[in-house]
Amino acid sequence: MKPRVLIVDDQKRVAEVIAAALAHAGYECETHADGASALAAVEARGADAIVSDWKMAEMDGIELLRKLRRRRPKLPVILITAYGSVSSAVAAMREGAFDYITKPFDNDELRATVARALEITRLERENRYLRQEIGARYSPETIIAASPRSREVLELVRRVASSRATVLIQGESGTGKELIARLLHYWSERVGNPLVAVNCKAFAEGVLESELFGHEKGAFTGALAARAGCFERASGGTLFLDEIGEVGLEFQAKLLRAVQEGEVLRVGGSAPRKVDVRIVAATNRPIREEIAAGRFREDLFFRLSVIPIQLAPLRERREDIIPLARHFLARQNAETGRHLALSAEAEHALLAHRWSGNVRELENSVERGSVLARGEEITPEDLLLEQSAGSLRAAMVGTLQESIDQAVAERINSAIDVARGNRAEAARNLGIDRATLWRLMKRLQI
Repeated sequence: MKPRVLIVDDQKRVAEVIAAALAHAGYECETHADGASALAAVEARGADAIVSDWKMAEMDGIELLRKLRRRRPKLPVILITAYGSVSSAVAAMREGAFDYITKPFDNDELRATVARALEITRLERENRYLRQEIGARYSPETIIAASPRSREVLELVRRVASSRATVLIQGESGTGKELIARLLHYWSERVGNPLVAVNCKAFAEGVLESELFGHEKGAFTGALAARAGCFERASGGTLFLDEIGEVGLEFQAKLLRAVQEGEVLRVGGSAPRKVDVRIVAATNRPIREEIAAGRFREDLFFRLSVIPIQLAPLRERREDIIPLARHFLARQNAETGRHLALSAEAEHALLAHRWSGNVRELENSVERGSVLARGEEITPEDLLLEQSAGSLRAAMVGTLQESIDQAVAERINSAIDVARGNRAEAARNLGIDRATLWRLMKRLQI
């Protein structure tokens, strides 16, 4: 749609000249001889910008501006005056005018001013929309946390989000480390500033230094221009260093200095640059073991883990499985327009699965089920859940009794996982008594 501009001037000829100049730039223009009719038009049909004369008989441009500010505070108003002076400019800006133009005006200047006003308004509208989307997507009410361990993590995130303390998130692949990093940013006062995410594993060490710290022109072959690194681009916001356990010791020393001093030295540069950035790091490696093996600096670990967050694997928080699966399915239904549901058997299969790929594997399984479902319900067959390596080996080799024992062992392990180690509850779910379960566990060496 064409941007809609209202022109207000009690001299009809002047209003028509302004309208013609703006129509030439592709705007839909509407002229008004007084402020009252312009206000009525804004209420009835809306507008994207107002261009108004300052001096008018019944309601001058300043009075019109005041009324518009009360009704439509985001609507840009440009005043045109034959009495251009510093005092008049200050008065217009103080009342909230976007800009003012003096008569006689240049058509190009007028079009450029209106274009700038419309662009800023568009960016503000887009920014508000994105903030609302982020608020809706990452609000505490939309985060799935049915298990006590997940609720504890979210409570910790809520408590530390507003601080500047560095955070180290540890957990297996697919447990939701990036989601926690995003919550730390979006629940903080830095939400209006950049969140820059870097997968440290994706870069060779020499390239990673340039990516994070930036480089000066001519620092290396191909450095045709100076480039700010991720630390500088995230200034005022959050820098998320994913797979931090993959970086080498030499680069760890440089990273430690950047974290300690709050400054970076570009590759090929001579003067460090101050940065205001909150560091959130994540790894799926057991960092304590990496330190003991001499592969990770202990001093860097302490700098990064001022706030440590440990994410449990999905198999240890099975209360989250079905709520997460239903959430992923609702999202799939919204995208595809279908109205699928998980059958009781499918939900039981999801609970019994070991989820070595954690939440990411669960999401993929639900998407697969929504694609393969023939009817209105997703069945276990639609999920195509992978068997464990033990089950596959039992199916291919050994005697019938060995295959049966392997299947029984897998079923008992799943039941104990679902019951979170409570053997009495596991026995009830299996339909046997505790003594029978104990004998089977002893015989099968579980």
